[in-house]
Amino acid sequence: MITVHHLENSRSQRVLWLLEELGLPAQVVRHPRDPQTLLAPPALLQVHPLGKSPVIVDDVDAAREGAPRVVAETGAIVEYLIERHGQGRLRPPPGTPEALRWTYWLHFAEGSAMPPLLLQLVASRLGGSATPWLVRPVACAIGERLRALLVTPNLRRQWDWIEAELQRDGWFAGTAFSAADVMMSFPIEAAAARAGLDARWPAIQDWLARIHARPAWQRALALGGPYAYA
Repeated sequence: MITVHHLENSRSQRVLWLLEELGLPAQVVRHPRDPQTLLAPPALLQVHPLGKSPVIVDDVDAAREGAPRVVAETGAIVEYLIERHGQGRLRPPPGTPEALRWTYWLHFAEGSAMPPLLLQLVASRLGGSATPWLVRPVACAIGERLRALLVTPNLRRQWDWIEAELQRDGWFAGTAFSAADVMMSFPIEAAAARAGLDARWPAIQDWLARIHARPAWQRALALGGPYAYA
């Protein structure tokens, strides 16, 4: 049995979705965020030393290995599930151009897509209610400058590139849905919800509508609970 430690409104929604796509039974342990800090609860420190989510615990070979396997990091979890339980599903055949694209987008999701979104979040909070009033105008100006010079141009360059890729084949790793689409879902959902990714990028909007219509995505949403980026 696979146990998923799921943090609300987080990257771990992708793990629940992948498990549903693969038809793998799992026990889901939900972890709420701290209402003040929005950080993960201390209970996750009992699962992994970094205290973050997602984390899965797979007891598939526990008897032989002496303990269940604990796997952290969304990309690593996705690769592990595909290799250990996928039976060739949701990935292109090895050695093909599509397989190289699959690997590229699997890593792009966290390595390139997420950093500017996090910068956008930080910049938007500069000058907020948590900032002392005396320095609030300066903090607001810094946030606006950061967005204008660094965040927004980088995001739009990425979205233009993604738009062109999806216009070509419809999916991230060729003409078929794959785990690369699962990995790319969170940064694109977050961008659409919070960063201005809109109808100016129609192929991305169409892709979002198609993944959200998948029965497995909808089942995962019911499993994970409220999801701000749906």
